[in-house]
Amino acid sequence: MISCLLSSVITVKTQHVSYSEGKFHLASKMGRIEKSVEAHKGAVLAGRWNYDGTALITAGEDGQIKIWSKSGMLRSTLAQQGSPVYSVAWGPDSDRILYTSGRLLIIKPLQPSAKLLQWKAHDGIILKVDWNSVNDLILSSGEDCKYKVWDSYGRLLYTSSSHDYPVTSVSWSPDGEVFAVGSFNTLRLCDKTGWSYALEKPNTGSVFSLAWSADGTQLAGACGNGHVIFAHVVEQRWEWRSFEITLTKRRTMQVRNVVNDAEDVLEFRDRVIKASLAHGHLVVTTSLQCYVYSATNWNTPLIFDLKEGTVSLIVQAEKHFLLVDGTGLYVFSYEGRLISTPRFPGMRTDILNAQSVSLSNDTIAIRDKSDEKVIFLFDALTGKALGDGKPLTHKMEVVEIALDQCGPSSDRKIAVIDKNRDLYLTAVHRLYREHNICKIGTMVHTMSWNDSANILCGIQDTQFTVWHYPSAVFTDKDLLPKTLYTKDASEFSRAPHILNYVGTQVTVRRGDGSLVYSSVSPYPALLHEYSASSRWEDALRLCRFAKDQSLWACLAGMAMANRELTTAEVAYAAIGEVDKVQYINSIKDLPSKESSVAHMLLFSGHVQEAEATLLQAGLVYQTIQVHINLYNWDRALELAVKHKTHVDTVLAYRLKFLQDFSKKETNKRFMQYAEGVEVDWEKIQAKVEMELVKEREKAATTSVRSSLASRR
Repeated sequence: MISCLLSSVITVKTQHVSYSEGKFHLASKMGRIEKSVEAHKGAVLAGRWNYDGTALITAGEDGQIKIWSKSGMLRSTLAQQGSPVYSVAWGPDSDRILYTSGRLLIIKPLQPSAKLLQWKAHDGIILKVDWNSVNDLILSSGEDCKYKVWDSYGRLLYTSSSHDYPVTSVSWSPDGEVFAVGSFNTLRLCDKTGWSYALEKPNTGSVFSLAWSADGTQLAGACGNGHVIFAHVVEQRWEWRSFEITLTKRRTMQVRNVVNDAEDVLEFRDRVIKASLAHGHLVVTTSLQCYVYSATNWNTPLIFDLKEGTVSLIVQAEKHFLLVDGTGLYVFSYEGRLISTPRFPGMRTDILNAQSVSLSNDTIAIRDKSDEKVIFLFDALTGKALGDGKPLTHKMEVVEIALDQCGPSSDRKIAVIDKNRDLYLTAVHRLYREHNICKIGTMVHTMSWNDSANILCGIQDTQFTVWHYPSAVFTDKDLLPKTLYTKDASEFSRAPHILNYVGTQVTVRRGDGSLVYSSVSPYPALLHEYSASSRWEDALRLCRFAKDQSLWACLAGMAMANRELTTAEVAYAAIGEVDKVQYINSIKDLPSKESSVAHMLLFSGHVQEAEATLLQAGLVYQTIQVHINLYNWDRALELAVKHKTHVDTVLAYRLKFLQDFSKKETNKRFMQYAEGVEVDWEKIQAKVEMELVKEREKAATTSVRSSLASRR
């Protein structure tokens, strides 16, 4: 929970340099007016700097919207309205403008040929708008006594109930997690989804304008009675397992263990800006320092100085954590040692949030803001780009990313929700030429990985879903639906958000701000543990004890991924997959290790990789036979011609295939090679037998050599 504490009210004398003259004034940091500019006929009603401070936009009573340079030179008149423009805001990339026109909201791109977007937003005149660069959401408030939250396409996400008076001001916090609302004798703090954290009733008249400090901890408001009010955000709360931590004052936290009711008080030299609690550690940043506490010892934190005090994001993994500030990204160990500082071209740290950055023990993933289809992947220990340096590119704009937290780095997976709300899974390390991105869910609104096993949960459409073994999609796509646990998500109400998935408990924030806890089975996590330590007998005993089909399906996928064919055979038999049991038995009968590996790759649908494995082992005939069995006739003939062997075998099987379906040959390549070749099945069978004998002899020789080498 978060609430708002009004710490002080300061009265400010008004000066006669108001906007009613149609001027705006450029002032120095010391408050001295450097320049006054004639901007509008009538009052200047709004003015905003863009995010990098290179341009100023003003809106006036005359209905004009103008863009100025930072020195006060007019660049362009962007729009001319027939009515006063009360508020204006820049888009996240400073390439679009949001402004009011009576009851309408209008988004106008700066490119002259681009179309503008407009919609009716309120039933009364709109008084204030704001557009956040981190979450890309829009706030509006008006004389209809309501405030509303919109996405950048004009879709309504939240509308408040009617207040007693017009809502005169709204303002996003810099990180886009909360926003403030001002009205007559009213100051409200709200979550980004719209519900209210806290309500204060200062005796100040209408709050006409609100502004946040750069670190998002303080708020200033200009009031109708000539006062300026200052508020501080306190009572923030963090939970992890049995610990509950509350920011009671600006420099004080209270730690409570709900199991034994033990309490500790943490004091800080400066005001707390950001905090995060996960993986047995509390990380707190103040304006000057970073404090790292262990959940086993709250008395002696590790403290180190920060280069820049305004930390905007903390992301934790089991072994280290990531800090994001105005200058870059920094990975630290929990001992306070700087591990790496990943960078990429065009990086903007001010717009990064928990949905666009993910951290595991070995990998950092960051969604690119300039092209939201692109995800940059870095080695967490070196800060260098993974593999060949090429980022992961999705076919659609990416909304949210999340790295799994367990297992070796070679098996690291990343889950991606795109603009269509489809959920995809892919391996971080490219084993083959391209990233194999597999779709595992649709209409997914929110997701989270478990902290101790690679189990994924999410809310898709009207169901709460747990993917007990999402990697099954890479081993056997047919298994994936059988590994799911689903239940009705109506208890989470509208617009729920998963906060975390720790142990067997999922914490969900409902649309009204309340927290709901949902428990899931402990058996899948135990099965992951057995699989990781190759305790296959224990895994089988667990599945027999639980008598759960989804567990057997998970075990089948895990066993095949680890090439544990005996366990896979038992698991597939338990879920009634007879054809796959037979195929696994045929793999076990293959004479060479290379053939077994290739056929396991075929089992998972990796035809090109299976071909490469067989060719590398010199098993040309077996490669040709694989393509014949898959009816890849052109590739089979291509390989036979290239290696100058078994051309007649390919032609014979092709002829038999056509005869079975009463078809005639139409492929010119086959017609060309068939001229003068007589199909003799006895010779072909003899050649095939010879190839199998060669493979057995080769496998036996390899086995003897490896046995001798191990004895030495």
